[in-house]
Amino acid sequence: MALLTSGVHAADVIKIGAIAPKTGGLAGGAVVTQWPNVELWVNQVNARGGLDVGGKMMQIELIEYDDKTNPGEHIKLAQRLATQDKVDFIVAPYGTGFNIATAPIYGKFGYPMIAVSAITDKMEELTQRYPNLFFTLGTTTAFVQGVTEILVEQRAAGTIGNEVAMVNVADAFGIELADRARELFAAEGFDIVYDKSYPLGTPDLSPVMKGAKESGAKAFIAWSYPPDSFGLAEQAIIEDLDVNVYYSAVATSFPAFSGVYGSKINNVLGAGGTNVDDPAIAAYRAAHSEITGKTADYWASANTYAALQILEQAIVGAATLDRDTVTQYIKDNSFDTVMGDLSFKNNFSDTFWSVGQWQDGVFRGVKGSNVEGAVNVRLKDGWK
Repeated sequence: MALLTSGVHAADVIKIGAIAPKTGGLAGGAVVTQWPNVELWVNQVNARGGLDVGGKMMQIELIEYDDKTNPGEHIKLAQRLATQDKVDFIVAPYGTGFNIATAPIYGKFGYPMIAVSAITDKMEELTQRYPNLFFTLGTTTAFVQGVTEILVEQRAAGTIGNEVAMVNVADAFGIELADRARELFAAEGFDIVYDKSYPLGTPDLSPVMKGAKESGAKAFIAWSYPPDSFGLAEQAIIEDLDVNVYYSAVATSFPAFSGVYGSKINNVLGAGGTNVDDPAIAAYRAAHSEITGKTADYWASANTYAALQILEQAIVGAATLDRDTVTQYIKDNSFDTVMGDLSFKNNFSDTFWSVGQWQDGVFRGVKGSNVEGAVNVRLKDGWK
């Protein structure tokens, strides 16, 4: 798919490639978080007349592909964008596993890779190997620490004990988070009395939730991806899971999560968050709705848009389409984004939300790093 203003000569365009799932197991997340923000950004840039590259206004031509939630397919398509379509830049992939698996191909062609939907403790190792790779969403440890802090606070308040029920999706994202959680939870004296892993795309999560309920733990933690975040919530409602702390990860912040379950998910905790009272976030969400016809999620949507703002400002600031020069500009400068002023130290941005919570129909940030607007955590009290 190409987005061009009528009459613009090919020499006056910047070719941007985008590869992410439109089908397959991760499509549900990508079509909420990734694709609408690419559409929004391209639309807005072209409506402004394009990007000023060294005094020349250049509009964006978008070339997009569906990787079908297949890393091998993604790598083939990235090769095609680089060698056949000859794009100037490529939007980073969707998902932790995909960013890690495809970093070599992006590095080979020198594309600056501003990874949004990727959480890992291997950032130092990866960015040393691939100096074109940048991380914006935080580390595995930071996300687990946010949850751990909540557990410690609630135990001190007497609302939970030491027992925790924990489950995880068996991919790079879920496995790394669960491994780190076992360490940090144990260090704080918590006992994981139920610890279960399940494959991505598992159609029936009722056995998982039944096991969590039987454990008797008052805290339930799921390092989950979109399909299973929904499935686990459905089973928690069916089983009437009696916990005071309920956390699931990716997709908990999606508007559809509230749309499907309504008030039943009030006080459910999840990955990420936003400060919905921030005027910049409010303006972004309004534009997202108006231009794409879709509601932004309350976490990675704004981060995805911010990453595209960084790429835009780096191209304009560097005044060139040379990828090495643009990459160095990202390393050396700060950027005015919807997420605030962002900059990278050793290719890592230390501004992000780690935990949010549904509170009366809005998913608000409760834990984060260098963010403002965090609210107090509320206890889960039934599924009505």
